[in-house]
Amino acid sequence: MQVQFQFSPEEAKDDSFIRSAISNELKLPIDSFAYKWHKRSIDARKREIKINASFEVFPDGILPSFEAEFNPQKVGPDSKVVHIVGAGPAGLYAGLRALELGLKPIVFERGKDVRSRRRDLAQLNKEHVVNPESNYCFGEGGAGTYSDGKLYTRSKKRGDVMKALKWFVHFGAHEDIIVDAHPHIGTNKLPQIIVAMRDCIREFGGEVLFETKLTDMQITNGEVEAIEINGQEKIPCKALVLATGHSARDIFHLLHDKKVAIQAKAFALGVRVEHTQAIIDEIQYHGRHNDEYLPPASYALVTQVADKGVYSFCMCPGGIIAPCATENGEVVTNGWSPSKRNNPTSNSGIVVSVEPTELPNYSPDNPLVSLEFQQQVEQTCWKAAGSTQAVPAQRLKDFVEGKKSKDFPRTSYQPGIVSVDLNTVLPDFIAKRLRQAFVDFDRKMRGFLTNDAVLHAPESRTSSPVSVPRDNETCMSINTKGLFPCGEGAGYAGGIISAAIDGMKCVDAVKSYYDLNYELRMPNS
Repeated sequence: MQVQFQFSPEEAKDDSFIRSAISNELKLPIDSFAYKWHKRSIDARKREIKINASFEVFPDGILPSFEAEFNPQKVGPDSKVVHIVGAGPAGLYAGLRALELGLKPIVFERGKDVRSRRRDLAQLNKEHVVNPESNYCFGEGGAGTYSDGKLYTRSKKRGDVMKALKWFVHFGAHEDIIVDAHPHIGTNKLPQIIVAMRDCIREFGGEVLFETKLTDMQITNGEVEAIEINGQEKIPCKALVLATGHSARDIFHLLHDKKVAIQAKAFALGVRVEHTQAIIDEIQYHGRHNDEYLPPASYALVTQVADKGVYSFCMCPGGIIAPCATENGEVVTNGWSPSKRNNPTSNSGIVVSVEPTELPNYSPDNPLVSLEFQQQVEQTCWKAAGSTQAVPAQRLKDFVEGKKSKDFPRTSYQPGIVSVDLNTVLPDFIAKRLRQAFVDFDRKMRGFLTNDAVLHAPESRTSSPVSVPRDNETCMSINTKGLFPCGEGAGYAGGIISAAIDGMKCVDAVKSYYDLNYELRMPNS
């Protein structure tokens, strides 16, 4: 049975108080039952902050064991194969789902495993050297490994969110992610979870291969027949799940060259703003900060400027800003938090919705126009900051007032910042909308527009600038049989959970494809 309450933050941390409340509500002896949290959320709209709490109560005193709903099968040489390109959330969940369906997943990841990847990230932060194949976007776990581990999604209609969350718990995440309204794992805990997923795929007969980059595809009469890895190894392929993420620009060019249908799509571009966490706590919690009974505060902001959306993206309480370029000659920012969210700063992308049709070089015949614009902004910011991985930066009020900042508070962005008037490096229509949006946001969160906050530019990888259209029922490319575009890179997801769900959905479609074409016999891998 379930029971719901509204508690103060202090009460919600007190097991004795909770047990007494349940006992009184259900008329049960106080020591006779067991309970566990079912859902938990914070209501901070009024000065008296409340915790919305619901519990599952077990009158017999026995807590049920956790059930992950993950049932892999052992696969072998005679199993039908699904080739998966990309080992991010979409690719890994595709591999795990393949095991449940008796398909053998072979996962190709252009980057390195988690442990090896860390060395390249250190080199990027300290020496400003970008490894194009191993960085914050490419490598085991994809961008998701180093993008905070926020698991909130609005994609309730796309698939089984709870199943995706339970799989994370099965592989090492805390059960709180099933309870909290805005679940979060933390970048420090994600790597071991990703490794456990990889080990499971291998244990049950699948393969996960690193430093294996898709460099070509053989498509005959509109059907995938083979893939080329690292420019030399050709592998027969009948079902290809393409889960390469939103930053694999070479893959978009490859698809275009191979005449696979792709489209320019709307995306978002802006800056990443960093406040002290104390400022955000005081605004959101009505003066409370560093409160042991409340988590570091977050926010979600949205406004309309000139009929276009401007909104916060990937808000990281107690987090840091990280360099996320995938090539030398560009700078990109993103943010993440550890599991405790205990850093002194918070950060969030503040981004402007951009339609392909409003870009200077728009052409209906160029599906890469959004990508090219995105890349141009990243290169301009790189040059403006001195052609290193330092980023152009400006105090928030200075940006709104068009003043170049003379100095800065300490920033969490390790490669460093350079004072630049961002109004001169960001496209004019982006800068104009951002200036108005910050004024609007300060009306919603008094104190948000402060010179104690610093803008870092650009925040440009919020989503893919290209989509790979697919059939709604078969999940197959609209003009290439056997190709299953998947996840964020194809335009069908917007975060870890929605990407994971889409990975499972695409492998379900592969299974149906094989079932409908049972005469196909896959060669041994």
